[in-house]
Amino acid sequence: MSTLEGFRPVAEVTADERARIAIGKAGAHKNDRYAVSVNADGVILLVPLASIPKRELLVWENDELRASLFRGLADAAEGNARPLGWVTSDDDEDVKGT
Repeated sequence: MSTLEGFRPVAEVTADERARIAIGKAGAHKNDRYAVSVNADGVILLVPLASIPKRELLVWENDELRASLFRGLADAAEGNARPLGWVTSDDDEDVKGT
């Protein structure tokens, strides 16, 4: 069996009646996500990926915003954070509807 450079054979599998192939023997787990590519020879390449909500994409596209977020997380981890009452308070009259 020939392999592509950097790949090693793991198992032989057979597609089921719905053309599905189990890849657990290759280390896949429930809910893992993969980008799927196919070349002209029919070689299928699965690349593990993590999907993020579109609303969070801005953080990964904006270097300045991402750096600011990481600074804030580092500050919080060091104990340099405090609650913002106007954001976290349950005592807001508008929230209670009075």
